[in-house]
Amino acid sequence: MSAERPNKKTETSSVGMSARWEERSASRVLEVGRDQILERSRQLVEAAYELLENEGLDGLTIRAVLKNTGLSRRAFYERFAGKDDLMLAVFEHTILLAARHYGEQVSELADPMERLKLIVTSIVTGRNTQASERQQSSGHRGAAMSREHLRLAESRPDDLQLALEPLISLIAQLLSDGMKVGAIRNDDPRRMATLVYNLVSTTVHTELLSQEGAQADQAHRQKLAEDIWEFCRRAIVA
Repeated sequence: MSAERPNKKTETSSVGMSARWEERSASRVLEVGRDQILERSRQLVEAAYELLENEGLDGLTIRAVLKNTGLSRRAFYERFAGKDDLMLAVFEHTILLAARHYGEQVSELADPMERLKLIVTSIVTGRNTQASERQQSSGHRGAAMSREHLRLAESRPDDLQLALEPLISLIAQLLSDGMKVGAIRNDDPRRMATLVYNLVSTTVHTELLSQEGAQADQAHRQKLAEDIWEFCRRAIVA
């Protein structure tokens, strides 16, 4: 006996609707596709990071990135409009990891000033992620990113600001916490965080560019970090 066909009324009422299994199946396909897209995007960003570390800015070309990942030029341009977009992604990836790492570290400290000190001194010394030892193996990456930071601040300021957002927001939150307990003078925490970040990052850029290709002098960097923190502390203390 053949299966009974749905009547006209049933067909009409089901137009535009999907069975639950169809929705689950479609969601699964979309999720797998998204995971594949993100995985390839991460491969491109990580390859760019490694090229900056090993060869500096001159070694970072789209051809080199594709060679290191095995991905096609089409795959690259499906994800990034060009080299500038890739560099912005590297910044965003690096800053996000740093902000997460700092957030975990400062959660163990009760004093708002000690929290801020940890972040400021860590940025200057270069201990900004859990992979800091690997990252400090060469001055190429730091100098390259400093140059690109300065260039993108002029050519793509809004995009660069978005990439820096996680770290500046974290600093602003810590400043706000300090204001609530009277340790930090009352002001706009967002503006103050931007000023602190700009001071620290500009100093770091100068240091990295002057020491490009050389092993970092950690004793000098530590002293510089302490001096910058003292400058910041006096500027923000209540």
